[in-house]
Amino acid sequence: MQPQVSPVPFAARLPFFFGWVIIVVAFLTVAVSVTARTAFSLMFPPIVDEFGWDRGLAAGAFSFGFLVSAVISPVVGRVMDKRGPRFVIEVGVVLTAAGLLGATMMHAPWQLYATLGVLVGAGANCMSFSVQSQYLPNWFVRRRALAIGLAFSGVGVGAILILPWLQTIILKDGWRSACWALGLMTLFVLLPINLIVTKRPQDLGLLPDGAKEPGVAAARRAAAIVDPHWTAIEWTVARAIRTHRFWWLCIGFFCGGYAWYAVQVHQTKYLVEIGFSPMQAAWSLGLVAMVGIPGQILLGALSDRIGREIVWSIAAMGFAICYAALLALAAGPSEPLLYVMVLSQGVLGYSFTSLMGAVVAEIFEGPHFGSIFSLLMVSLLAGGAAGPWVTGVLYDVQGTYATGFAVALGFSVLGAVSIWFAAPGKVRMVAGRAKG
Repeated sequence: MQPQVSPVPFAARLPFFFGWVIIVVAFLTVAVSVTARTAFSLMFPPIVDEFGWDRGLAAGAFSFGFLVSAVISPVVGRVMDKRGPRFVIEVGVVLTAAGLLGATMMHAPWQLYATLGVLVGAGANCMSFSVQSQYLPNWFVRRRALAIGLAFSGVGVGAILILPWLQTIILKDGWRSACWALGLMTLFVLLPINLIVTKRPQDLGLLPDGAKEPGVAAARRAAAIVDPHWTAIEWTVARAIRTHRFWWLCIGFFCGGYAWYAVQVHQTKYLVEIGFSPMQAAWSLGLVAMVGIPGQILLGALSDRIGREIVWSIAAMGFAICYAALLALAAGPSEPLLYVMVLSQGVLGYSFTSLMGAVVAEIFEGPHFGSIFSLLMVSLLAGGAAGPWVTGVLYDVQGTYATGFAVALGFSVLGAVSIWFAAPGKVRMVAGRAKG
């Protein structure tokens, strides 16, 4: 007779199981929240057509919401430290839903700024990259970047599935119906599932990485420490900003935001101007988000094995290659160069999102991590605001994108250099390099 094998009790499987539940919740939250913000580009044409507002005036609502997100980011970080992610995310759900539903009743430009600009922009900021990066690193240590990459791949999935669905609603029933559909989805999907979110697994009597023995988890964390003096410090914002590592991270985050948004805003217009069809230009933008999904996951997992510095540099070089390809395309349309631009930007560049929270957590882990990370996010958002604007100004002055793209390429290289000076690997080793 075969010996009977006792089934593993559910409670014994709970740590591992619940960690995956947290990833799924984060995946869905990021997919809907980021899509809610980017859906502005779909609402923009019919709103301008209906009200006859200037394009600059209407588009300014998105930029204004982006600016508000940067301003409130430090406040969000402090609230995260005090109240935890559940409170912040649920506030974001309510704000986003209110903005989408309220937009259906607008009649004046200030109402566009208040709803699709401020409420949706600030609400999405309370649910997406910044907030998710502040608590997911607490749940995963050994596979930290892989977990974050899986969660953030929801952005690409949302772009692939939700945006076409919204466009169908707009074409059939109008932009107000699309706002209603997305607003109700945000409210009724994200509000209940985020009730289970907690800041740390210890809050539920669990341990990071699904570990079952506190001693094993502690041993793993101890084995990863390279600089015990640094990790023994309780890092506050005041202490962090007095370190060179903080400012190198600021430079890295600024450069990442600059490179990311400069190409995202200007590439479609540029590709059409140099001879590609509008359909090819639109297709390439969508493909970037699609190929970004495996890039985020695979390169995030790779950084858990070989180190954050190397993969951060790979991501930065992805944008550098992207801009080099764009500059080369000035000679004329070339499909191979177009593929190089798309793949380097998506597969390599988008892996930044898997690394942001992991890098900061390994340097400034502690009770004030949320406040420190949010301050760094201001730098990223500042880069995201500066990149498109500076690139556009340089084009207006010179009548060409050559200098603007060259400047962005330079920022990409600087971003790669900055991570080596921040040196998270000299504070804590990743699991692939740690013993135990």
